[in-house]
Amino acid sequence: MSIRRISRSRLFPIPYSLFPLLALLALAACGSGQGQGQPVRFTVPRGSGMSAVADTLNARGVIGSPGMFKTYARMKGVGSKLQPGVYEVRPGAAFDLILRKLTTGDVVKTRLVIPEGWELRRIAPRIAQITGQPADSVLSRLMDPAQANKYGVPGPTLEGYLYPATYVFPMGVSLDAILRELTGQYKRLWTPAMRQQAQVLGMNEREVVTLASIVEKEAKVWSERPTIAGVYHNRLKRGMRLEADPTVQYALGEHQRRLLRRHIQQTADDPYNTYRNAGLPPGPIASPSRGAIEATLQPARHDFVFFVARANGTHVFTRTYNEHLRQVARYRAEMRAQRQQQAPSGR
Repeated sequence: MSIRRISRSRLFPIPYSLFPLLALLALAACGSGQGQGQPVRFTVPRGSGMSAVADTLNARGVIGSPGMFKTYARMKGVGSKLQPGVYEVRPGAAFDLILRKLTTGDVVKTRLVIPEGWELRRIAPRIAQITGQPADSVLSRLMDPAQANKYGVPGPTLEGYLYPATYVFPMGVSLDAILRELTGQYKRLWTPAMRQQAQVLGMNEREVVTLASIVEKEAKVWSERPTIAGVYHNRLKRGMRLEADPTVQYALGEHQRRLLRRHIQQTADDPYNTYRNAGLPPGPIASPSRGAIEATLQPARHDFVFFVARANGTHVFTRTYNEHLRQVARYRAEMRAQRQQQAPSGR
């Protein structure tokens, strides 16, 4: 059997002159893994090409040779697969790691926490931190009545419909994407059984959320929510004004540690003042939790129509105005005693 000679050119089709470049590319591809030092944050705008990204990485000290990076990206066939977003990479990271992030959209993420019972004026700055927009611009958008229709919630604004929870968004996400997720979370909590119960109570969705937002603001102890909801249902049935302090706080536009008679008078013409206006206010005053909504739909059955807060955050519930006045006097005595205990002795 004859042995066929294989030519040198067939064994080594790659020119010798390219070996150093290939060796450097292989070394750069492996790099130092995750890289070293503090992560460098950079943005890839939508529609960016590999050349622009390579120049940015070079300018920020992440890579040492933009040309080598672009060559390696072409060899990997990923030059046109860049995903827009905000990224973080450590200097000296392997090309493979960088390209994997850029082509899979492994962007920087941030948390958005919406606590129960927060109003739009407090939520807007947190959203603004993520979107990069001015907080007052975000708040103006949230308070625009047209947005309620856009996102499919009862209105009159987005107040009450940005569901309180912890969310994770990519850094630089649009305001529209955030609002769709928050309102979508709110809409997903409504079950057919909950809607049926609202009908039994003779309430529409906006009315339920409005009352639930008041319950949320009043209840410092969660176990009291059904009882507080029952008080407000009883007052509505009897044609009594709700006289809910949180609605006056909302009308004021800022929280007062103690609500005074002058605050009620100051907001006398505001439709959210339930001391001066009968029935529910025009819309929610905050974002209620699922628990507050459920308490509003399933209130405790009792004949209480008054309650007063105690120093420890719990409430005392009463049936008559005279009983209520006695408990108010007791509450004020508790508060005086508490202030005296906290005051310096003066010795």
